[in-house]
Amino acid sequence: MSQKYWGMEEKVFLTLMHLSQLAGFVIPFGGLILPIVMWVTNKDQSTAINEHGKVIVNWLITMVIAYAICFVLTFVLIGALLMVILLVVHIVFIIIAAIKANNGELWPYPFSLTLVK
Repeated sequence: MSQKYWGMEEKVFLTLMHLSQLAGFVIPFGGLILPIVMWVTNKDQSTAINEHGKVIVNWLITMVIAYAICFVLTFVLIGALLMVILLVVHIVFIIIAAIKANNGELWPYPFSLTLVK
């Protein structure tokens, strides 16, 4: 019998770990907290979860920095446009990573800083 993570098979858990970033659009800071909690609570039980978790945390850090830069740039008007572009890229990359995770692949988010190794 395969191990379950929060009652799910590993591939399903990995997919939801990526998709959980979208929770921030419904619950304030949910998209930051939920994937980190999912990673931290299971990283020692699965190398795949640990690797995906590191990729997600690096992506989240990159996005926080990018959104902060866009916010500052809103004072010179270009930031609002950049924020919309960043939002679309953020959502698309999360979906791509979730699909790859469901296929058993680790997909490092493009342009992501590698701070957690």
